[in-house]
Amino acid sequence: MTSAQPITSVDAQTLKSWIDKHEGLTVIDVRTAHEFSNLHIKGSYNVPLTTLAEHSEEISSRVGEHVVLVCQSGIRAGQAQQKLAPLGISTVAVLEGGINSFAKADGDVVRGTQVWDIERQVRFAAGSLVLAGLAGGKFLSPKVRTLSGIIGAGLTFSGVSNTCAMGKALSALPWNKTKPVPTETETLSKLPSPKEN
Repeated sequence: MTSAQPITSVDAQTLKSWIDKHEGLTVIDVRTAHEFSNLHIKGSYNVPLTTLAEHSEEISSRVGEHVVLVCQSGIRAGQAQQKLAPLGISTVAVLEGGINSFAKADGDVVRGTQVWDIERQVRFAAGSLVLAGLAGGKFLSPKVRTLSGIIGAGLTFSGVSNTCAMGKALSALPWNKTKPVPTETETLSKLPSPKEN
């Protein structure tokens, strides 16, 4: 895994081979706890970017000599790389293409319950209600079209006020309840202790 040139990025196939070798490798996922719970690399550690930025020295003392940083697209992992690279770790690389590239390469991933994000749920609910209002107005009573008008007015108000009553209502539904975000102490305690490296 080491080379004369510093490794700044790694593709999914290379990461798979590194994971198989277990040579002082630590995979850190810098996405939010919610994103991590939906999909992550098996054996990776979730250290959100904000926590990593504030505790980079402590984290560097707990990881192996080779670190691969993972996020959705590579942007947050690149920011994390800038924090960890100067701290004496042999390899601090970013996974090219993010978590989805690793999953597409048949990497060993853990998938959580897949839930649409709230914005998508709002679009689906609003669109469905508008269609129901139009269909009801055609086949039941013209008064049912009022539903489409109400939804349209609500969406207009939502855009102007930058609030979303429908989003708040949908977020209260059981499938949108998320686990509490771990504290920084809980996050850091999941990393290997310095003695294990």
